[in-house]
Amino acid sequence: MNSEIEQPVFVDRRGTDSSKWDAMQKRFGVSDALPLWVADADFAAPRSVQAAIRKRAEHPVYGYTEYSDRFYDAIIGWYRRRFGWAIEREWIVPEHGVVLSLNLAIQAYTKPGDGVIVQTPIYPPFLSAVRRNDRRLLENRLIVEEDGCVIDFDDLESKAAEAKLLLLCSPHNPSTRCWSEGELLRIAEIAARHDLIVVSDEIHSDLVYGRRHLPFSALPDMKDRSLVLHAPSKTFNIAGLNTSYAIIPNDSLRRRYIAAHERAGLDNGNVFGIAALPAAYEEGEGWLEAMLEIFDGHIAYVREFMAEQTPKIRPLPVEATYLVWLDCREMGLDDEALQRFFLEDAGLALNPGVGFGEAGSGFMRLNIGTSREILEQAMARLKTAYRRWEGSQ
Repeated sequence: MNSEIEQPVFVDRRGTDSSKWDAMQKRFGVSDALPLWVADADFAAPRSVQAAIRKRAEHPVYGYTEYSDRFYDAIIGWYRRRFGWAIEREWIVPEHGVVLSLNLAIQAYTKPGDGVIVQTPIYPPFLSAVRRNDRRLLENRLIVEEDGCVIDFDDLESKAAEAKLLLLCSPHNPSTRCWSEGELLRIAEIAARHDLIVVSDEIHSDLVYGRRHLPFSALPDMKDRSLVLHAPSKTFNIAGLNTSYAIIPNDSLRRRYIAAHERAGLDNGNVFGIAALPAAYEEGEGWLEAMLEIFDGHIAYVREFMAEQTPKIRPLPVEATYLVWLDCREMGLDDEALQRFFLEDAGLALNPGVGFGEAGSGFMRLNIGTSREILEQAMARLKTAYRRWEGSQ
């Protein structure tokens, strides 16, 4: 790697009230497992972000803060450089988090009892957002193939006839699919045919390997029936700053979203997040490329290790994110036994697949966003547990 590019630095996060590391006892009932679960990484944010936060912290008043011109310009520049999409300032609606935006969009564009499509297995807040807002959950289950998950378009067409809204996860969590242009265009065609509004969560879109991410609203004729949700949080490891944004090209959709935002009593953003976002987008691109190289190497290591040492645990190909979706169905364990195997036998805290909906039964989600040393420890633990399990069969 180029020595002039800032290299990401692994940081021991224990004792910092980290959800990933310091909530193990509360979340899993153990304190000695290696945490490879929630999707944040163990690497320091880029130096530019750290400097921007320190500079703002030096001013001793942390009062209500406006979103600056620089904030909007940084987002516009990022989208132009990374995705080739020319967005306009008025399309951008700053927000406090992508999950919050999912809930606000459901409230803005549907009413209780309306059908909302999600593509399962799916990031759990998609499911809870639909249910807690008293909408009707319509599951479009992905099909698991040898090369990863694919969309069941016949089923999507059928569900679209009953729905008002599609919650799209692009790239998809947990399958890690970076949807192709052809797949996105087919979704767009179905949305247009059934007059669906599409809410596209694209929070992982900066973390893509060897593929090109396409913002959904940039597709032909989709500006007027869709919105894109994004944030620098996964990209630069700054989720705790609670700073995100929605890109809503259509005036009517934007006004309805803002009305839901205001009904929720939301106002000014996080003073440090407002400082961090421009610093990340303006100066963090080299750091991101170096981070992607590290993640890509980690993914290759895990896939090769499991193919050799734990053949009945099959990692699906990873197209995006720093997550690995593990197909463990060949082990023949029910979901409770599978969770016990990883947590109690292997000493590894992963996200159980069934938490992503029934379509995730028999799977586990592994976060590789940590040091190579910790990953090697994790694989050694997994190998030992697997050998014991194999010997008991």
